[in-house]
Amino acid sequence: MSLTKRLSFLLCYVLPILAVFAELMGGVAYLIVPITVFIILPVFDLVLGRDKSNPEETIFQKLQNDSFFRYLTQIWAYVQLAFVIWSVYRIVFNSHTITEFVLFAVAVGIVTGGIGITVGHELGHKNTRYEQFLAKMIYMTVCYMHFYIEHNRGHHTHVSTPNDPASSKKNQSFYQFYPQTVFGAYKSAWELEKRRLSKQGLGVFHYRNEMIWYLIITLLFLTSMVVIGSFFSGKGVRLDVLWFLVLQSIVAFSLLELTNYIEHYGLKRNEVSNGRFEKVLPIHSWNQNYFVSNALLFQLQRHSDHHANAGRRYQTLRHFEDAPQLPFGYEVMILIALFPPLWFSMMNPILESWEKNNMVKLQSIR
Repeated sequence: MSLTKRLSFLLCYVLPILAVFAELMGGVAYLIVPITVFIILPVFDLVLGRDKSNPEETIFQKLQNDSFFRYLTQIWAYVQLAFVIWSVYRIVFNSHTITEFVLFAVAVGIVTGGIGITVGHELGHKNTRYEQFLAKMIYMTVCYMHFYIEHNRGHHTHVSTPNDPASSKKNQSFYQFYPQTVFGAYKSAWELEKRRLSKQGLGVFHYRNEMIWYLIITLLFLTSMVVIGSFFSGKGVRLDVLWFLVLQSIVAFSLLELTNYIEHYGLKRNEVSNGRFEKVLPIHSWNQNYFVSNALLFQLQRHSDHHANAGRRYQTLRHFEDAPQLPFGYEVMILIALFPPLWFSMMNPILESWEKNNMVKLQSIR
């Protein structure tokens, strides 16, 4: 891997710095975060182009075990926790207009969701207890801890099937998909825990139910932030801290669900027998290789390889030419997804053309 690509993964650390700068400046300065993510970085994508290079298999193991890439994600978990606590500190000790309050929460949510949940996703797939702990810590800061259960044990099993609340269907708008994935994923996580405990002869309300612990931990985190903020401010109960944390969390997990909407739109796995579907292949996820977007998102856009080979760390993910390809990076696609007529007019022809051009290949694979 080239030094340029290696160092490009440091790009994510620019966003919390911009958010801190915006908070110190106030006013319209908060817009620097969404403008950077949704306008400036996509322009750099177009200028620098795509990166379709794949790591050589001969160096796979060395690259997979390279501690530099592992430390980047592990350090982020602590950066995010400190960043959220600092944000609460600023809410408690600095006055904000209603507009500034909302814009600050949006800026923080873009950081904790756009980058944070992406890092949590990467860490949550790893088989070390430490990295899994860090993933859960990240999810705690955005009130979405159930994602650890549902994504790993639910989504990766049922992706691109009717059984997956996080897979969007053709002609389904994001606004139809949003309640399906938010409430459906939470329900799915409870069902997965119920099934796991049942195999051990335990009831759903047993203390080993991780969903119960995730709820308690999240409530303790929110409560502690309110209590500490109230104590040090000396101005009574600071419910504004709670509203701020909830708002930034909604922004964060909404970005996650917009990404989920994009990643599998309209793609289906064939049912091979009653209730059983073909194995997950690279063709069941949309792929994209813009250099800057992939650097910012730890190559999450190489989603085809991730689903087919979930054990690969982000630095070893490969491009698959025969996977369906998104026309732009996630930042632009997220904006387009917010306008269903534009989304359908752009994506449906690409989806149908890809299926038509790959019909023979799809039949041979299946």
